[in-house]
Amino acid sequence: MALIPIYWWNKEVHNFRISQQKFSKQPWANGVVLLACVAVAMLLANLPFTKHAYHAFLNTSLSLHIASPGGGVDWHFPREMTVEKFINDILMVIFFFTVGLEIKREVVCGELSSPKKAMLPVIAAFGGVVVPALIFTAINHGTLSASGWGIPTATDIAFAVGILSILGDKVPVSLKVFLTALAIADDLIAILVVALFYGGTINLGLLGVAFAVILFTFVLKRLGEKRLFFFLFPALIVWALFYYSGIHATMSGVVMAFLIPMEARYNKAKFHRRHHILLENLNRSEAVSDEDFPNGPQRHYLRHLSGLSKRSIGPAYRLEHLLNPWVNFLIMPIFALANAGVEITDPSYFNVFGYDAALGSASMGIFLGLLLGKPVGITLASWIAIKCKVGEMPAKATWAMLFAVACLGGIGFTMSIFVDTLSFAGEGIPAEVTQHLRDAGKIAVLLGSLCAGVFGSLLITAVNRLQKGREKE
Repeated sequence: MALIPIYWWNKEVHNFRISQQKFSKQPWANGVVLLACVAVAMLLANLPFTKHAYHAFLNTSLSLHIASPGGGVDWHFPREMTVEKFINDILMVIFFFTVGLEIKREVVCGELSSPKKAMLPVIAAFGGVVVPALIFTAINHGTLSASGWGIPTATDIAFAVGILSILGDKVPVSLKVFLTALAIADDLIAILVVALFYGGTINLGLLGVAFAVILFTFVLKRLGEKRLFFFLFPALIVWALFYYSGIHATMSGVVMAFLIPMEARYNKAKFHRRHHILLENLNRSEAVSDEDFPNGPQRHYLRHLSGLSKRSIGPAYRLEHLLNPWVNFLIMPIFALANAGVEITDPSYFNVFGYDAALGSASMGIFLGLLLGKPVGITLASWIAIKCKVGEMPAKATWAMLFAVACLGGIGFTMSIFVDTLSFAGEGIPAEVTQHLRDAGKIAVLLGSLCAGVFGSLLITAVNRLQKGREKE
């Protein structure tokens, strides 16, 4: 009888693991986890018995300190590192590295692999960046919040694709592909915006050393090197050089991701030849020992078979597959927990249409940029591209449905919040003003993304019903 509770417990744990695996494979799972983390962060930042501990933890200093007893050596690395900066400057490097791998895959063999495939989503992505930036600038020009124009220009691919998967066959497959490709192109543009406009004072010497390491890694790749160590070790060096050179350290992840080879060490012929030899040796080794399968020699050949399989898949594919679960269900939720927790000390944070002569209205610019600027920019740019015959209308799509799907492009979230953490700082701007603008900006990102997601979903459903009603007539 004592075994019954143990059996029941093992069965429940097994069922939980299966449910967990099924959940993590759903396209909307990442979005659900992020929303939960946003809610938790807001509670931690505002509940009286947690808010002080929450902010104190994020401001806790982190560094490696090496000092000699005589005082000859006193070295800190990294300098001025807190838990929040560790998340934004180190963990998010891995996020950007994974984004870089995804962009490279799409450019090499995906939806951006040919001019015909890439032209429409890339042009639409530019439209979806330019119009929100213009709306924000029109509202905030000449004010202290003018530098936040990059916040409403980003699209969160996880939420957008997750909502499309929930909507199912209401959206043509071609438009799902269009939005995915658009979000990837949008990510690339957002990365360039961060690199060019949201860095610090540039140290050209360190930047030159970083480019030398990048060039050395590129030469290694051209010479046919495919072992990951020779790419990941230089990536760490480039991160450190970027961190101290003034270019935001996360950009090192994108740059190095583009250098990871996609070609496998073994081609098809070499794989089949080695696979055949190893299988023969595996079968022959059965008679060597009376052990159950696998015996000693068989374990040896199975290890070689496993290594053969890995080396027959490109390093970039392997890394992307390895990192995606960690990025989606650990790094991005941690980022949300650290950055979405805004302490509501000023009710005006929720007044997205408030305006101040000195501060402008970052909230209004962000909210309208995401909710209005994104769909208008994407649709307008797509219309120009199609009318000029530079791009083609996605199959089975209508302009009404394209606009409805474009509304989902207004879900900024991760990238928008990331840009918000870099914005509004400058000479002559007090730290408390910068923090006020960033907090108000985060609330505007959350409200704008929520409204864009809800409005886009409702509009897609309405357009789908209207189209089905016309088909019946």
